[in-house]
Amino acid sequence: MSNDEFRAAMSRLAAGVCLITAHEPPLTADGPRGEDVGMTATAFMSVSLDPPLVLVSLREGSRMDDLLAEQPLWAVSVLADHQLQVAGRFSMKGRISDRLLFADLPYVRGEASGAPLLTGALATLECRTENRVEAGDHTLVVGRVLTAGLPAPDSAPLTYFRGRYRHLGA
Repeated sequence: MSNDEFRAAMSRLAAGVCLITAHEPPLTADGPRGEDVGMTATAFMSVSLDPPLVLVSLREGSRMDDLLAEQPLWAVSVLADHQLQVAGRFSMKGRISDRLLFADLPYVRGEASGAPLLTGALATLECRTENRVEAGDHTLVVGRVLTAGLPAPDSAPLTYFRGRYRHLGA
């Protein structure tokens, strides 16, 4: 099986789209405020109800993978279909700084994680890393859900199918 055959087969699995965020702490206690970091994820799932656990797959060596190796608190915003531009913005290769990516986005800072939570998201979660598992060229991060919110629960979801963001038909 080739990489292209595997990629083509997996592209037929529709997935929800999330923005994973974390706050990078300052380098020193009296230094400037740390930065917010974000990435678009389609490999996100619920793992357990009791205790409440979720899993996100991160490309090994990515900025988010490196940050979550040090920072155990992170957040998830499940994107609504009107947040397509947010998904594209945080999935760009060679993108501008995350500070600029967050500049015009409406969000609140999570009380448990300190990470940005998008105000128009279908759902938001704040998590603490429970486990990290190396899996090929990715790291699977299992997080315990600390808080859950429903900012815009009646919006339609944004999905990813056959290599493109899609709107779910009613």
